[in-house]
Amino acid sequence: MTPEASAHMVHALAAQRGARVIETHISWVLLTADRAWKLKKPLHLPFLDHRTLAARQFSCAEELRLNGRLAPGLYLGVDAITGTPEAPVIGGAGEPIDYAVRMWRFADGALFSERVEAGTLQAPAVDALAQLLADFHAQAPTADPAMGFGTPEQRREAALAAAAGAAQRMEEPLPDLQAWIDHEADRLTPLWTERLAQGHVREGHGDLHLANIVLLEDGDAQRPSTVAAFDGIEFAPALRWIDVLDDLAFAVMDFAARGRRDFAFRLLNGWLDRTGDHAALPALRMACVYRALVRAHVHALRGAREPARHYVAQARAWSAEGEPRLCITHGLPASGKSVRSLDWLQTHGGIRLRSDVERKRLFGLPMLASTHAAAVDAYTAEASQRTYARLLDQARIALQAGFPVVLDAAYLRRDERDAARALARVLGVPFAILDCAAPMAVLRDRIAARRGDASEANLEVLERLATVAEPLTADERGCIEG
Repeated sequence: MTPEASAHMVHALAAQRGARVIETHISWVLLTADRAWKLKKPLHLPFLDHRTLAARQFSCAEELRLNGRLAPGLYLGVDAITGTPEAPVIGGAGEPIDYAVRMWRFADGALFSERVEAGTLQAPAVDALAQLLADFHAQAPTADPAMGFGTPEQRREAALAAAAGAAQRMEEPLPDLQAWIDHEADRLTPLWTERLAQGHVREGHGDLHLANIVLLEDGDAQRPSTVAAFDGIEFAPALRWIDVLDDLAFAVMDFAARGRRDFAFRLLNGWLDRTGDHAALPALRMACVYRALVRAHVHALRGAREPARHYVAQARAWSAEGEPRLCITHGLPASGKSVRSLDWLQTHGGIRLRSDVERKRLFGLPMLASTHAAAVDAYTAEASQRTYARLLDQARIALQAGFPVVLDAAYLRRDERDAARALARVLGVPFAILDCAAPMAVLRDRIAARRGDASEANLEVLERLATVAEPLTADERGCIEG
């Protein structure tokens, strides 16, 4: 089928069903009141070949398979289109002339991109996305290095190609970004090689910008309210078999590009809390630069010059050197440390490391697991020493990658605070303390009301810590922030 015949068929189907047609550079989407059908254009491009019916059928089947992972209630099946281009029928009798992916239609304004623009996206949806992606990445198939995906050479070439494509379409050379990419690729080659060998290159989504993420609020028994990610890349395996950090970085970058840097780092930290993949942080800036250039290239292909320039500006912003600083919290259980540290990381675009989470990770437990149920004594003196040492090890990685870091822990002992301050001194970064306090009666009430929190401190722990806490010195009080 020619592109012209395919376009004629699409508009004939739209007229039959009273559907609205949305066109992208590789697909058409028909939207009715409660359904959507997506058809592949019969195109041959550098990254896909959909000229044959068999190729389009295969891509439809792959789209159904792949997107069922992150949007299982949204994708319904693949329908054959029969008849003729002038009189097509979805699911009719006879030989297929094309295929379409059938989906539920979600409500207008449900996309994360639309909700950010409208100011209606709320923090719980961002947290739900972090959990969705962390769980997805943990379960996704791992690439064998022999497959050739996620190699340092491929990653360099992909980023340079995105920069070159954007520059060519915009008719604006980007030598600064191309030089930065080359330099960063040299620096990151050992880390990229290690991550490939460790199994961090997996079959991901591949296109996690905010217009491909949706909040399905008005669900029913078949479509429960949930966050979903759709329209993952089915046509080019190399674009979805990627490092899990690169997959996440698309959404992180796009939040920042759309003016919600707070949500960008809330998402990043929610994902890190669940995955513990802080070792990937040195590669985050490169991942965000690459993703910004991908969006710049896509907008340039559509002739949208100003959005393309905006994403190029975002690439330059991510390529700039960071402003690392180290902050610790100080206070008894339930004194507000996690609330204040969350606000801090969103304000400063930083990385938060939580003792309650990292302590459990040392014992192979997820963040909300119960150490009591697991029959693990995670609160011995030795376990606490290991926990605080882990916080500093992970903080070093993030600080050297150029990110502000806040350590969310009690820091009731002076030697623990001294060790954190010493790390800041060695790395030459500013140091601050978030001092958190509340009356004991308030602390008791907060602990009694806790549900679904990583902290396991109970009233007995509170009373014990209150008697052994070493107060801040006059010198330390001079470091208090806010």
